[in-house]
Amino acid sequence: MDSREFVWAHFKLNAEQRLRGFNFFVVLAIFADGGVLAALERGFSAGLLVLLGAFTVLLALVFWLVDARSRQLLQLTITALKEMETEFPASHRLFAHDALGQSWIISYTFAIRALLLAQMGFGLGVLAYGLYQW
Repeated sequence: MDSREFVWAHFKLNAEQRLRGFNFFVVLAIFADGGVLAALERGFSAGLLVLLGAFTVLLALVFWLVDARSRQLLQLTITALKEMETEFPASHRLFAHDALGQSWIISYTFAIRALLLAQMGFGLGVLAYGLYQW
């Protein structure tokens, strides 16, 4: 395996892992939120709401950290890919073109962070409500 293949394989692996992690978070968040709604509907104890709220916050925090590490690993390869890309014809320099037109709001990072913050806010709200009811 030459260096180009190595860098590309590293990028591909980490990009796929980041998306898989995000998908896994969405599934877990659906179950966690469903658990909260079921607990509220059935009138479970305030202590259970506190636990569910804390779990929801912890879930969002852990996935925030996992995503941050995935972004770090991707940045390592993006720098190398941009270097390799300088040898390509101008129309094939995908990372360079992306960097020129990149919007901070139209990005995976923004979307993932927005969802994680919303989930964290939901969890804090459930936690606060549980403590208030206690």
